[in-house]
Amino acid sequence: MVFFAKIKQTIILASPIVVGQLGVMLMGLADTIQVGQMKTGAAESLGASGMAGSIFFTIAVVGLICMQIVAPMISTAEAEDDFVGCGNLLRANIRVALFLSVITIGLIGVAGYFYDIFKQTAANRALTLPYLGLIAVSVLPVFLFSALKSFTDGLQKTSVAMYITLGALIFNIIFNHIFINGLGAIPAMGLFGAGIATLLARILMALVLAWYIFKQGRFERYLSAPAAAGVDTSFSNFADSLESGHSPQFEYASKSLWDLEKKILTIGVPSGMQGFFEIATFGMAVVMMGWISVSAQAAHIVAINMASLTYMMATGIAAAGGILVGTDIGEKNRGGIFTSGNAALLLSIVFMGICALVFYFGRGILVRAYTEEIAVVEIAVTLVVWGAIFQLFDGIQAVSLGLLRGLQDVNIPTVITIFSYWGIGIPMSYYLGISMGIGAVGIWMGLTASLVCSSVLLSWRFYARAKTVDL
Repeated sequence: MVFFAKIKQTIILASPIVVGQLGVMLMGLADTIQVGQMKTGAAESLGASGMAGSIFFTIAVVGLICMQIVAPMISTAEAEDDFVGCGNLLRANIRVALFLSVITIGLIGVAGYFYDIFKQTAANRALTLPYLGLIAVSVLPVFLFSALKSFTDGLQKTSVAMYITLGALIFNIIFNHIFINGLGAIPAMGLFGAGIATLLARILMALVLAWYIFKQGRFERYLSAPAAAGVDTSFSNFADSLESGHSPQFEYASKSLWDLEKKILTIGVPSGMQGFFEIATFGMAVVMMGWISVSAQAAHIVAINMASLTYMMATGIAAAGGILVGTDIGEKNRGGIFTSGNAALLLSIVFMGICALVFYFGRGILVRAYTEEIAVVEIAVTLVVWGAIFQLFDGIQAVSLGLLRGLQDVNIPTVITIFSYWGIGIPMSYYLGISMGIGAVGIWMGLTASLVCSSVLLSWRFYARAKTVDL
């Protein structure tokens, strides 16, 4: 009964996260589909959006995951009734978001400056760089939204960010249509127009969530110090404490805000590197596809976009599992840690298994929803078969990483991801796809091997670590 109750709790907590993650991915999907339906230059624009997206997420994923690890920390503080500590973690996370935004934007700029090392066509370069510049600017609102979302998710109010994301998705689709195809005095801007719409949607998300947290009074006990003589509990006091770098009193675990920032970075950066090596693997696959042909690259973008949708849903389950593990730690409940982990992994296996069946039997219909270009469709349909195969392993490794972040275990998992993706995945993809001449399918065979390896090793690591974690 306890296990089924935990499954229910995981579903309730994960569902809004999954929908929210889906909304984020659907913004990229909207760009891909709406650009893919352009009457001219669709294949070239698909390849360019894929290259820009790969560069963006390969670099930005470190910061995004770094801030997401705060959600389990907040759930632990909440379980211990450390309400001011939750607010302190939010303060620290906002400052980390600003710091990492500057670094991330700079790194994306460097990647754009040295874009020629990817050996893409001149047409690809001309389309990719302007679009990349726009989405690079969106790093700041994206990181701020992620920091704010970690706060609400950690308090198990996961539906808040979900509704905001869905609203931004509708906004993005409407303005994609306007800016891509033109309307009235607004000229058709193609892929660059999609970048403008995405930037505006991401700014909207950050502003709305910040307004909800800081201006509605729903989180006052977390953002203000406990009432005491001479202590200002207003929101102006919160702003002052953010500026000064210290909470008025009852600092989380007797640490200053600066110490909390270092803690977030110490745990979050290695955790973010896990995402980096995975995303970089798939980004390198985009580059290798470009060495084969424009059609192969476009087909890869279509197939990987489909796989990314289900992956984002798996990361929603992973986030919920990590939050529940954080709560179990706060409650000193080792048995609960195992139950939370089992529930999340089972949900992932069931969900990704269903997705695999949908991919396999519906691959023709799904691919044609992206593009009607025959050369692209023929390759993408074959790749989606491999996407169906690696769904289960992708879900297991994603959830295992989420559970390990809940345990604040990041160093060994990082080594595992490096070994799986860059010790196995990339070499095998290059050997089969390029050296052996198998082509696009050979690259995806290597990607599948990396996911099998990481899923086995990371799930083993969770169960081993759960036995010894300090409570």
